[in-house]
Parts: sequence; C-alpha cells; structure tokens
Amino acid sequence: MRDRALIVSASMGAGHDAVAAELARRLTAAGVRAEIVDVLALLPLRLGALLRWWYRVVMLRAPWLYALVYRVFFVSRRAPSTSPLTVVAAAGLARAVRRVRPSLVVPVFHVAAQAAGHLRARGRLAAPSVVVLTDFAVHRLWLHPGNDRYLCPDAATALAVTAALGRPAFRCAPIVRPGFAAPRDRAGMADVRTRIGLRDGGPIVLVCAGSWGVGRVAETAGILARSGRYAPVVLCGRNERLRRRLVRLLGRAGAGAALGWRDDLADLLASAYALVDNAGGLTCREAFAAGVPVVTYRPIAGHGGDGVRAMARAGVSVHVRRRADLLRALDRLQPGLPGRAALTARAAALFSASPAESLLLPDLAAASRSCEPAS
Repeated sequence: MRDRALIVSASMGAGHDAVAAELARRLTAAGVRAEIVDVLALLPLRLGALLRWWYRVVMLRAPWLYALVYRVFFVSRRAPSTSPLTVVAAAGLARAVRRVRPSLVVPVFHVAAQAAGHLRARGRLAAPSVVVLTDFAVHRLWLHPGNDRYLCPDAATALAVTAALGRPAFRCAPIVRPGFAAPRDRAGMADVRTRIGLRDGGPIVLVCAGSWGVGRVAETAGILARSGRYAPVVLCGRNERLRRRLVRLLGRAGAGAALGWRDDLADLLASAYALVDNAGGLTCREAFAAGVPVVTYRPIAGHGGDGVRAMARAGVSVHVRRRADLLRALDRLQPGLPGRAALTARAAALFSASPAESLLLPDLAAASRSCEPAS
C-alpha cells in the first residue's frame, strides 16, 4: 500500500480516539495504510500525561477553572496566536512524520491541528494536513491557516471555518461505527433491561457523562427518577466513584441504573427512548445514527456549553436550561409526535453528507502522484 495516512488524535477521554480508530478502519479498507499517534504521547517529559491528569482533575473537581482557561485561551481574540504547547507538540509531530512518511496528516484534536498547521506553514510538513473537526462549536485552537482543509459536522461550521481562515471547509458525515445504525431485533432490545438490572418501569433515558463521568449527572438522574415517567440509565464511564454514588441515589429515588464502562452502547441506544447529554460529543453522533433523539442539559464547563448550543442551533438536538424544561422536552418526544420525527430526521440528514474517508482519498492520491518520478 503506497498511500499512508497519519491520524493525530489525543487520549483526552475516549471520543477523539474512537473517531481516529473508525477513520483508520475505513481508510485501511480502502487500501490506505493508516497509523494513529497520540499527540499527548509526542510531548516530552511526560508532559502529555500531566496535561491529561490536570484536565481530568479540573473537570471533576474545579470546572470553573477550566471554564476560565477556556474563555482566556480558547475563545478570546487576545490570546497569543502560537502557544509554547503548539511548538513543543509540533516538534514531536515532526519526528512522527519523519518515521511514518505519510501522504496525508489528519488531525482529529485541536492541539494536533495547531501542531500540523504550524509545521505546514513553516514548510516542515510536505504532506497535506486535513483537519477533521469533532465538535459543532469551533474554538480558535482548532483553527490554523497552515492546514489545507477542514472537514466539519455541518454547513454552518464549515462556513465559520472558511470565514475565519480563508481555507476550504466541507461538511462530512459523522464518523461513527456502523453498528450504531444497524437494526436490532425487538427480543434483544427487551433483554437489555434484564441485562442491566433495571426493573419494569418507564422508557429508558440514557444519561451520558463521558468516559470520565464528568458533570452534574446526579441531578439529571434524580429529576428523571422522581418523575416516575422515565427510567434513567446513567453512563458513568470509568468513574467508579460516581457509579457507586448513583447506585445509592437511584435505589432511593426509584427505578434506574448506573453503569460503568460499556462495550454494548449500540444495544443500549437501540433500547432508549432518548439520550440526555452534557457535552455534545461522540455519544450524540452515535445517538443520531441510531435514530435516538438527543436532549442536552447542564453542559460541562468550557467547550461543552458552546458545543450543545451549536448542536441546538443546527436543529439536531434540544437544549434545555431549567430542570422543569427537561421533563417537558422529553414529553414532547413521544413516538408518533411530530417533534420526535423532525428532530431525528434532521439528525439523520447529517449522514447524507460525504463520508470523511471519501473526502480524504483525493488528497492521498494527489500526494502520491506528486512523489512519483517523472516518466
């Protein structure tokens, strides 16, 4: 295989790595040698591990601090155009490029996009760099004029990128595993309640807290459980402390379940009435593919708030701000009501765009031709 793609992800939670893995699978199926590198692992002196630890601790214990950092460095127009972290990450990425010798570099994380753009602008990266945006809301750290193109989740995001950079930006379909759109048999869906230890009760509403179990999901679960109308199933990720806390809470408040890390999310979504999310990340895209309506509530600090509001503006989710509105929003999503059908139809329409891999392959072919000797 002559074409090589270097996908640059980041082990911040699980979403970026999942997107990178699925994109690599698709490119490999198309005959491209795809390799994934973690931009945090490219930083020296275990700086990447320290950065990941700091971010996780702050999001769990002091989200106000991350909100401040986000406002100052991610969205402020007065922030420096190039940070020391970008320069250090770019040096690590340059080493990875020399080793892999890719035909194309594909950042799927904002620090990776900054690093690739930095190298490209300074003539230190010969291969094109095409950024795959994993968020509906684009903050400034995603944007670098050195990158060649951007692939975006919707048309509004693509227009915003082009307006900011003057670089081409295109809409692409969400990158999710094919299993989320696969039909499920009704018997298997009924078995999910037994599998997760959920008593008979109202329809399942999944509550997502990401792989780190971040956000005020205990409040969300309590509202749903006390209503008696819905059975909250909280996805606590790898936060065992949160899971134990919610097991006690839901045991007192009524029917519900708190789950740790799961590999059967496609089955859970297929059995769900709705998803309540707080970050606008990959799980929302998976719900879109499964035809499950998404309601966002109590978004996490920083990019979470901007992301869920951008999804709501795109018309693919419902964002609620008050606890009383959460139940009203869910009640309006009853099967057969026009609100549910319209919401899921707009979300499904995201997948009518070209798949990301088809938009990357022309770059790979062009890069390979540019390296061929003249006949």
